Amino acid sequence: MATLLRADVPICGPARDGTPPARAGRVMRTTLLSLVLGSLIAGCGTTPPPAATEAIGTTTPKPAPKAEPAPIPDSPSSSIVAIDPAIQTACKLPAKETFFAFDSSILQPKGQKLLDAVVECFVKGALKGRSLRLVGRADPRGESEYNLVLGQSRADSVAHYLVTNGLDSAQQSTTTRGAMDSTGFDELTWAKDRRVDLLLNP
Repeated sequence: MATLLRADVPICGPARDGTPPARAGRVMRTTLLSLVLGSLIAGCGTTPPPAATEAIGTTTPKPAPKAEPAPIPDSPSSSIVAIDPAIQTACKLPAKETFFAFDSSILQPKGQKLLDAVVECFVKGALKGRSLRLVGRADPRGESEYNLVLGQSRADSVAHYLVTNGLDSAQQSTTTRGAMDSTGFDELTWAKDRRVDLLLNP
């Protein structure tokens, strides 16, 4: 870019209008500095901002994975099926427990082998022709009617399994006691209240 000089300011010697050389030099330097600064300011003002080099990407959210059903708990806090000692002795059953999920009537596969042995005993074994009674129970923390329904549902669940696997429906009956016979007072002892009793009829 060309730099303009005042024609009336000489490099050396006094100016035409009689301005001393020192003052004329200061005027020239001031003029040149003004021109340079003006050029820089003008250049900065016209420089375009740098263009964006990357476009903002868009991502499609992935669908949430399907929740797997929670497994039936197998712990002392779950309901159990208690086999009458008379049945255990006659059918030569090991002293085992069949667990239920708390507040549910779903029988766990863990107890199926034990109940299969009960069916075998009442159909072909030592108790052939005899009958049994299933009594459902609950812990005392719910309303009385709710506990009765829950106990009945538990007993019906076990009875359904027995009949489905070969026991004659005439050989079994179900009833509920709800929480009427409960003795628990904390989580550990309430677990013993949540059960189905398999009792041998006289």
